[in-house]
Amino acid sequence: MLAKIFYSTRNFFLFSILSLFLLTFIGGCDLLENEEEHSEEEHSEEKHSEEEHSEEKHSEEEHSKDEHAGHDDIKKFGMILVGPRDDKGWSQAHFEGGAYIEEKLGAEMIVADFINPADSPNTTVEQVAADMIDQGAELIFATSDDMKDGILAAAEAHPDVPMIWSSGDSAWADGKAHLPNLKNLGNIMPQMEYGKYLAGCAAALESKSGNIGFLGPLINDETRRLTNAAYLGAKDCWASKNVAGGDLNFQVKWIGFWFHIPGVTLDPTVVVNDFYDSGVDVVISHIDTPEALIETDKRAAAGEDVLVVGYDYEGACELAPNVCLGVPYFNWGHAYLEVAEDVSHDHFEPEFNWVGPNLSDLNDKDSSSIGFIFGDALSDTSQGKLESIIESFDKDLTTLFSGPINFQDGTNFVPAGGKPTLKDIWYTPQLLEGMTGDSA
Repeated sequence: MLAKIFYSTRNFFLFSILSLFLLTFIGGCDLLENEEEHSEEEHSEEKHSEEEHSEEKHSEEEHSKDEHAGHDDIKKFGMILVGPRDDKGWSQAHFEGGAYIEEKLGAEMIVADFINPADSPNTTVEQVAADMIDQGAELIFATSDDMKDGILAAAEAHPDVPMIWSSGDSAWADGKAHLPNLKNLGNIMPQMEYGKYLAGCAAALESKSGNIGFLGPLINDETRRLTNAAYLGAKDCWASKNVAGGDLNFQVKWIGFWFHIPGVTLDPTVVVNDFYDSGVDVVISHIDTPEALIETDKRAAAGEDVLVVGYDYEGACELAPNVCLGVPYFNWGHAYLEVAEDVSHDHFEPEFNWVGPNLSDLNDKDSSSIGFIFGDALSDTSQGKLESIIESFDKDLTTLFSGPINFQDGTNFVPAGGKPTLKDIWYTPQLLEGMTGDSA
């Protein structure tokens, strides 16, 4: 009986173990299947996610392509120069501004120089612009105030071609000569007033006599306001020297054009020598070409104590390093490049852009509209003074002309404690009180 019970109990125990094993095995199989199914689902989700990411990336690339479609950089642009492209002055500064566009965008510059009534009497700016457009130019720069009539006619004749009249005011809504119908003509002019103030200051700091000669081109609003800025710089810096009994004598002589035209203008070589013969010991040049530097160098080589300040082109002092105090120069490339990029992306607007300098880095080619190079003839003390002045400059140009300031005829220009408007400065009608020379 006991044996029978043991046998039955053993069988029941074995049966239980076997049942448990079978259940575990079956459950394990189900779990494995579930894990495999889950793994497949995860893999499917990952694959789907990768496909979505790939589609998003492809969509972004297509969107980027769409954004830039039809916005290729311009291939050609025209540069119309009043003088030679290598004049070491105004025209070369513009030419190098165009070279900056070539470097940055890979565009080709079509150049026409000597476009003025004396050198090219039978060629008009309008004709030159039309020829450049026929050659594929997508943007035209006319780089002289005297090109006004020609570039206005060209802009009207070719309304689909963006153009810039450098130093002009046709796009200034608040200006006296606004032409709102010309939607393709803009203006660019750097605020050289800061540079000319420094030029006048450098001349006064290094002058022993207080006799300064200013070699001017023709007389217009632009040349008057820049000549006045040079005088204000000379006046302030001469006063800072506290020269007992020494008055500042600031003489202005205009030759009649931007550069010498034999038989038409005064000869700048003669004017410079007349300055020195009259007792001037520093000449400030304001013409497009470097006669003032060349003649000053000759006089110094002959033993005279004379000095000069250049203009327009950053390499001007290289012509006469022993006598050059410095040069305020134009950096057109930065502003010209912005226009070329706007044209490339169909964003051109006919703006009046009186471009201020980068006062924190005046000689930065990528951000400053003007610069000032200190010459070898400038003393360390004077250079330090100029550097301090640059640091103190206000980005508001009107501050440079803070009152009281009177015009040459004694009438008030800016009252004490006041400042003129930008329009007052741009359209300056006279030289200032204390200056010698013609205002008109």
